[in-house]
Amino acid sequence: MKHFLWSLIALCCINSTVVKGQDVTAYKWEVSGKKIQDKVYELTFTTPGNSKWQLYGANESISEVPSVELEFADSSIQIQKPFKESGNSISFKNPVFDNASFKVYEGPATFAATITFTGDVPAVLLGKFRYTYGRGDEFYPLNEYAFSTSLEGGVDARPKIDVATFDLKNPVNPCGDEDTGGKSLMGIFFIGMLGGFIALFTPCVFPLIPLTVSFFTKKAQDKKKGIVNATVYGLFIFLIYILLSIPFHLVSGVNPEILNNISTNVWLNIFFFLIFVFFAISFFGYFEIGLPSGLANKIDSRSGMSSLGGIFFMALTLAIVSFSCTGPILGSLLAGTASEGAWPLTAGLAGFGLALALPFALFAMFPGWLQSLPKSGGWLTNVKVVLGFLELAMAVKFLSNADLVKQWGFLKREVFMGIWVLVGILIVLYLLGKIRFPHDGPVKKFSKTRIAFIVFFAAVTLYFIPGLTNTRSANLSLISGFPPPLCYSLYKNPINCEKGIEPLHNDYNEALARAKKENKPVLIDFTGWACVNCRRMEENVWPDEKVSALIKEKFIIVSLYVDERRPLPAAQQFEYDNKKTNTKKNIITVGDLWATFQSVNFDAVAQPQYAIISPDERILTKTKGYTPSAREFAQWLECGIDAYNKKGQQTAAK
Repeated sequence: MKHFLWSLIALCCINSTVVKGQDVTAYKWEVSGKKIQDKVYELTFTTPGNSKWQLYGANESISEVPSVELEFADSSIQIQKPFKESGNSISFKNPVFDNASFKVYEGPATFAATITFTGDVPAVLLGKFRYTYGRGDEFYPLNEYAFSTSLEGGVDARPKIDVATFDLKNPVNPCGDEDTGGKSLMGIFFIGMLGGFIALFTPCVFPLIPLTVSFFTKKAQDKKKGIVNATVYGLFIFLIYILLSIPFHLVSGVNPEILNNISTNVWLNIFFFLIFVFFAISFFGYFEIGLPSGLANKIDSRSGMSSLGGIFFMALTLAIVSFSCTGPILGSLLAGTASEGAWPLTAGLAGFGLALALPFALFAMFPGWLQSLPKSGGWLTNVKVVLGFLELAMAVKFLSNADLVKQWGFLKREVFMGIWVLVGILIVLYLLGKIRFPHDGPVKKFSKTRIAFIVFFAAVTLYFIPGLTNTRSANLSLISGFPPPLCYSLYKNPINCEKGIEPLHNDYNEALARAKKENKPVLIDFTGWACVNCRRMEENVWPDEKVSALIKEKFIIVSLYVDERRPLPAAQQFEYDNKKTNTKKNIITVGDLWATFQSVNFDAVAQPQYAIISPDERILTKTKGYTPSAREFAQWLECGIDAYNKKGQQTAAK
């Protein structure tokens, strides 16, 4: 974050000059490591330079920010300063910083740093080297060069990722999920539809329904033509929202784990938190969110075109002008499904687009239905404000994700539930007319619909209140997975902190060794700190008497957290070359290791995912995803035990 802010400050301080685009290929580097003594090495970074630019010296300090930095994920590596540097340098007065004088290189340069290891020395060292360059009033600080270099006498402790014996297509028993994504895709599609239907009842969309349908039916030469045009209009709306998912397919094609990494990124979750708060304030009426008006006007001008072209641009105009209301709902959908992959995002957007498109086609076919629509009025503003409160509740969830991944501990379960209770109380007070926002008028009478929503939100709030206590009723199974885990509590001894199974291992190799010793199959639990369905399984399915007994007595369970940000020791970090996808990835953190292990060996990136293997790493069943039925999950576990016994008999027969 410091580097990002410094870059902005540096670029903004240029005295009214035009900043040209940064040349990311400006400098080429070569790195080498030389052993000086036991656990002490010198890293040398050499560049041929670039005549177009000036490279800042290694030990320059610019407003207390160094011009060169060296970073390692393993904090046990100590970096000695100052850096050694060599080359033909000159003195340069930078107009960006009040003509302060700096040492710069316009030709070849060498920077060297001495590092000391307090732990094992890795055979291959991974790190990040940052350097600063510029020319005149152009200035580009702390550009990153990720490097790897061999170290003499280092220990090769790189964990194994590829497991050749995992034959997913030929398990011992064929029980498990046939299609791990089918159910989730359909579920996300319906969630997207729900979001689309909610968006219909916002001030940006609802008034356009009768207006647009009347336009098509009156402008057409006959009724049939009007129905066809309105249907095509709805189809284009549907397609426009599907097209929004295309960039995610391009991104996920580069690295199958990238969407999962994005969704569990701490700073991105904090960014989502701030964005949702921003959305909420907009829904409260303090300002409007919108795309550039010039873009809307330009596209709207094309809507007068004849035939399909004009209808398409009318649909695109709707998507743009309604963005202030649909944007926050779409943002919730995209953020909530990012970890599932590109196709779930497409499914969610398809559901959203279909829900928005249906009314235009249906009301064109049955124009009499328009008479039954409620008139636009203050109730639309009420809907928008209530959505604003719900955006605040969603914002807290993203902040909780960041807190759980980093284990900061400032948003424990009871604090989370307290915020949700407060949001619920505020919604009820708003609907009662006790709280007002801009554009709100006084509540003169309570309609049946308004009373129904008051009762609904009051009931939901009352349901949340036990979540503040240390009682059995604090479990709140209906929202299991959304709040932090039951064990992540303010109370010293939370009485609900009973998972049913507490995995003895979070390391695959340790679990495998124990399974061989005890002659038991291994149950692999691919999970994540920010995984909602993982918590649901742990809080609702694992404690089931039969499930709990099977796992405790018949399996060695290992939980592998794919979003664990704890760095691996330097000797265990390495660059993994994925032959399947023809991509390379640095394995730096524990989460990097297990996420790659899952995607390479089990062809999946979503959590939870469960796999049953033998101690000699033979796949025993098909994998299992989120399974809310304890009975179904227990049957799958029993099938795994049966497969393990069959394999034992086959081995004995040989």
